[in-house]
Amino acid sequence: MAKEEKPAEGGEAPPKKSKKLLIIIIVLVVVVLIAGAAAAVLLMGGKDDHAEDEEVAEETVKKPVKKKKADAPPVFVNLDPFTVNLVPETGDQYLQVVLSVELDAPESQATLAGMMPRIRNNVTLLLSSKKASELQPKEGKEKLAIEIQNEINSAIEPPTKNKQGQVVAPEGPVTSVLFTSFIIQ
Repeated sequence: MAKEEKPAEGGEAPPKKSKKLLIIIIVLVVVVLIAGAAAAVLLMGGKDDHAEDEEVAEETVKKPVKKKKADAPPVFVNLDPFTVNLVPETGDQYLQVVLSVELDAPESQATLAGMMPRIRNNVTLLLSSKKASELQPKEGKEKLAIEIQNEINSAIEPPTKNKQGQVVAPEGPVTSVLFTSFIIQ
């Protein structure tokens, strides 16, 4: 004979566990975890990502470094003579200087020629701000050559500011400045 299950003494059968309810709870827990993880990434990691993006953007803006060929001879460009009044120490003194600049590549010669009015202006202003006593020793001339190189490179590629607000000098096409004539009167 078949046995019939009798309801428990409460008079009702125990409820069946619903698989649908279990699936809904699991899905909700997973969605909450994913949302929490996404919020954490945005709040904690978002600032660093933007900083790295800005650094990458700065690096991509920079001019690619030109590689010199070992076989390529250096490229020199002679500039017209500069004659300026020096800052007076013991009366009027004059400086006449003739320069040659060494370039990193032959292609830079056209850029240098195109910017020549600005270059001549900046170098003239630099030279006229010097005293004869500063320029007479060898160290003074070497320092002046570096200043002229920086001035020419700045005229070709203006300096930029980094994130800290510091001015960063450009690495322009001029690799060195050579004096072919240097007269102080």
